[in-house]
Amino acid sequence: MSKHPSKADILEWISANPTLTSKRDIAKAFGIKGAARIDLKRVLKELEHEGHLEKRKKTYRDPDRLPPVSVLQVQEANSDGDLYAKPLEWHGEGVEPIVLLIPRASDPALGEGDRILARLQVVHEEDHNYEARLIRRIGASPRKVIGIFRKGAEGGRILPIDKGADNEWSVASDATGGAKDGELVEAEQAGPKGRMGLPRARITLRLGDPTEPKAVSLIAIHQHGIPDDFPPEVLAEADAMKPAGLKGRTDLRDLPLITIDPYDARDHDDAVFAEADDDPKNKGGHIIWVAIADVAHYVRSGSILDDEARKRGNSSYFPDRVVPMLPDRLSGDLCSLHEGVPRACIAVRMRINAEGDKLDQRFVRGLMRSPASLNYQEVQAAQNGEPNDKTGPLLDPVIRPLFAAYEALKLARARRQPLDLDLPERKVVLSEDGKVQSVDFTERLEAHKLIEECMILANVSAAETLVAKKTPLLFRVHEEPPMDKLETLRDTAHAAGLTLAKGQVLKTSHLNRLLHQAAGTDEAELINMATLRSMTQAYYSPKNFGHFGLALQNYAHFTSPIRRYSDLVVHRALITAHGWGDDGLTPGEIDRLEQTAQHISDTERRSMMAERDTTDRYLAAFLSDRIGAEFTGRVSGIARFGVFVKLDETGADGLIPIGTLGREYFQFDQESATLMGSDTGRIIGLGMRARVKLVEAAPVTGGIAFELLELDDEGYDSVPGGRGPRGRGRGRGKGGPSPRRKAAKAKKKDVKTKRKVTRQRRSKG
Repeated sequence: MSKHPSKADILEWISANPTLTSKRDIAKAFGIKGAARIDLKRVLKELEHEGHLEKRKKTYRDPDRLPPVSVLQVQEANSDGDLYAKPLEWHGEGVEPIVLLIPRASDPALGEGDRILARLQVVHEEDHNYEARLIRRIGASPRKVIGIFRKGAEGGRILPIDKGADNEWSVASDATGGAKDGELVEAEQAGPKGRMGLPRARITLRLGDPTEPKAVSLIAIHQHGIPDDFPPEVLAEADAMKPAGLKGRTDLRDLPLITIDPYDARDHDDAVFAEADDDPKNKGGHIIWVAIADVAHYVRSGSILDDEARKRGNSSYFPDRVVPMLPDRLSGDLCSLHEGVPRACIAVRMRINAEGDKLDQRFVRGLMRSPASLNYQEVQAAQNGEPNDKTGPLLDPVIRPLFAAYEALKLARARRQPLDLDLPERKVVLSEDGKVQSVDFTERLEAHKLIEECMILANVSAAETLVAKKTPLLFRVHEEPPMDKLETLRDTAHAAGLTLAKGQVLKTSHLNRLLHQAAGTDEAELINMATLRSMTQAYYSPKNFGHFGLALQNYAHFTSPIRRYSDLVVHRALITAHGWGDDGLTPGEIDRLEQTAQHISDTERRSMMAERDTTDRYLAAFLSDRIGAEFTGRVSGIARFGVFVKLDETGADGLIPIGTLGREYFQFDQESATLMGSDTGRIIGLGMRARVKLVEAAPVTGGIAFELLELDDEGYDSVPGGRGPRGRGRGRGKGGPSPRRKAAKAKKKDVKTKRKVTRQRRSKG
């Protein structure tokens, strides 16, 4: 080309030829020689200053667009098995692009952390901007390893702490980081895995004695990558904060807004008050106030505090500690609605009628002063006629009106029919030295339900207000169960002699009818567990798909901004919608709401997994001195490799390996979640009563193993290798197999028939 290229020509060339973008390559492509190169250099500088190009070493590129060939890092597969990738060379100012990997049949298997060179194509799909096809794999990010270090003659080894993991790691003598034998360590993979021998690791952090009680939650925190230390600059920003004043706020200090929390709560982010509505048109109605700590006043979008809070996504709770989303200066002080202290808040005044229906709501940005910080037990005791010195003066003016409003809210809840699962929550109680003292099941008081209903009403009010004002927000979304999971639930119900309606639009009332049928029977826990398993995971989204479990169309988290980033976003949206100040949602924050929603949904799942793993380890520690003891429980899970049993006493889950179930082969049916013995036709399914012996409890991994002693499988001897059918189903009246066995055998027959028909068709073809 002899003609000097325009800026548009240069940008088009760079976009189409991402590997030929140096000044020499561009000059060669356009035939630019000699002194004309000075003009080319000037044009490239102008494009760089205008923001169209970014200079990287000696090459140029468009900063707001990924080149057709890019380096990507593979992320964890989602629930549908799709692989997404993070672009490692993204420097644009907008939302980071989402790249979906499109694998070919010939491509090697890719896993989380793999770095690849891929060819990209721009697409305009709802959930991604680019589609990528693998060119070649170029490496993997160092893999993090948590384990127990065992010192050897030259270096040592790291033993895994994950349940079911058996791979060890070799540590060279110059890569031990000074770790002592038996210490809990964090390490990273050191170089690629060779064909022979153990993979190599380098110790990066010593975590101390794994047998100490504090190590239990530390393992989970490091294993799941939860940030547990605040950078100095974040702490400095929090420490510099001053309490908010009355300027620009509604004075709510004379309103007796009380906080009701667990007895050991350190922060109080919500307060409530109720009174009878004196409007004659709303006879028997109530006014309910819910005030929430005004975290947005202190944590502004784009600040260092905000970046750290968003990274964490939420607080994580363990039996011995909390990993907070915000530093203690905010979470335990300025943003906590302490008794007798003026605190900034965002409050909503809601009117309901005598039947509990919400008539209207009004939000204010205020300053409140709580007259009392109470716990659930003392509030319930006061309502039951046993007030103490603190609750006595508040009984008539505050506590009884709250319960009166709750009675109306219960009527509305009964009509709405949210999902009514009955699964007790377990709580690990620790002694002062951090050891497990007991495992209790949390009692659900009416005081708990009162606060829950008030918070739900406030969350609905926030979502409805923002929808009406057409302000972007993050909804809390819970979609209805997929058809395949519903069919599995229907099969489980049928096997238990119960029915789940078919052929109609599913509502929570249909599931509640099933749960109420099972209530009080031996099948109650089975049906509750199966219903829970059929549910999808709730998540955050800027798009509103409703909340199936709560039977609500508009729902957003508003009531816990100290511990959930989603609520902070909703607070900022309310500030913007009402024009309360310049600390609302920024345009950049609105642009990346989709990305924020995905991120905080991921951090929520991360915390749930870490909390569950910690509980498992504490339970294993609690049971470790009871090896050989016998327990009763129920079958809580079925897998190809064995049967999981949940103990009645503690709620601990343990595995019965499939090889110990008997002398016959057991066939796994994933659809019905059952195991069937090949010789006896014996069925093992969810919810069956079991008596087991504890054979292993490993506190470091959380692994628990049982030996099956007896299984109530309704019509079959349950000792491994037993006599087979007894001929009469227990509690079924006439002899013969139970409905569970009939359903499983029928399903097995259907599968065999389908295989036979397929073979016949193939032979004819």
